[in-house]
Amino acid sequence: MTPGGPLAGPDGRPRCPWGLSTEDYLAYHDDEWGRAVHGDDALFERLCLEAFQSGLSWLTILRRREGFRRAFAGFAVAEVAVFTDTDRERLLADEGIIRNRAKVDATLANARTLATWESGDLDRLIWSHAPDPVGRPAPKTLADVPAVTDESKALAKALKKEGIRFVGPTTAYALMQACGLVNDHLEGCAARRG
Repeated sequence: MTPGGPLAGPDGRPRCPWGLSTEDYLAYHDDEWGRAVHGDDALFERLCLEAFQSGLSWLTILRRREGFRRAFAGFAVAEVAVFTDTDRERLLADEGIIRNRAKVDATLANARTLATWESGDLDRLIWSHAPDPVGRPAPKTLADVPAVTDESKALAKALKKEGIRFVGPTTAYALMQACGLVNDHLEGCAARRG
């Protein structure tokens, strides 16, 4: 195996090294990361979680994910869009989530914005920024995986133009990776799909 490339997991199958540090990461790596996500509510959840992760470990978010889902009505855009100031205060006191005022406020504002969109608009906007996979080689090591791309810059800009807050190019690229717009599983990783 290439230095910095896939490593053997507990079952002997090669995986991206980051996916082997905890059972939480292993399950996320194998079952979710890099798989196509569609639907406005599902993409709203990922958008919110990526924003909450900014400046923190993704493991922190994974371990609080169910708390986030309870606190934010399963990330149903229509429900979160009508949250009141009382709901906001409840969220800021909820130890089951990250109680960052700016991130909570952005989530509520984003839900209100998205509630005015037609069904499927968020899905279409995000997926319109998926790069053509043809000619995009599989990364061999973690050093080959970018943090920002031209597509993530364009996605962040498009989201901002439409009133979506707290999504810069790095967060947009993490969203693209998590939702399967790009396949950044390393070459040789058992989870990589052609």
